[in-house]
Amino acid sequence: MSKGFFITVEGGEGAGKTTVLDQIEHQLKQDGRDVIRTREPGGIRIAEQIRTVILDVNHTEMDSRTEALLYAAARRQHLVEKVIPALNEGKIVLCDRFIDSSLAYQGYARKIGFNEVKEINEFAIEGHLPDLTLFFDVDPVIGMSRINADYNREVNRLDQEKLEFHERVREGYSKVMTVYRDRIIKIDANQPIELVFTAAMNVINQFVESRTL
Repeated sequence: MSKGFFITVEGGEGAGKTTVLDQIEHQLKQDGRDVIRTREPGGIRIAEQIRTVILDVNHTEMDSRTEALLYAAARRQHLVEKVIPALNEGKIVLCDRFIDSSLAYQGYARKIGFNEVKEINEFAIEGHLPDLTLFFDVDPVIGMSRINADYNREVNRLDQEKLEFHERVREGYSKVMTVYRDRIIKIDANQPIELVFTAAMNVINQFVESRTL
């Protein structure tokens, strides 16, 4: 059995990742692909419990390094318990966020050190980087306006950050793209969701087809 593909989706708040991932998952399954969908932090029982701690709106006193370490801990457990076994079974793993989020949010936007966060995450993932990453690039003003208009969205601690923080997150992702340029494709997420989905699906199809020839 051939190894599966690890595909991650990244982006700032309000980029539309979850909505588009719903559509991508549905389309891939319709196409007969063996797909598993997951998210970070979370995806499994232990990591979901860590997610609750990280994103609790009442945990405003959380230290930035504590936050980074909790993300890395959740990532490690999720990876070994869910992602790697699925890849070994030949599945396509679609994951909402991975290491790039920690680099952009904690390493760059929180200003605790891009390389420092990169090191603790490299320890956590032991070389298991995504095969393909789609970065949904959205103007923070547009992203936050979408969040404020979505009353059904999960409200978390990051939603309390000011616009300047989200602008730094976008800058952080630009740096991530220079480090991992071989696997990250930028998608314009300012456009309507249906166009974002079409662009993302085209990239995924081309990637999967090129790897299965």
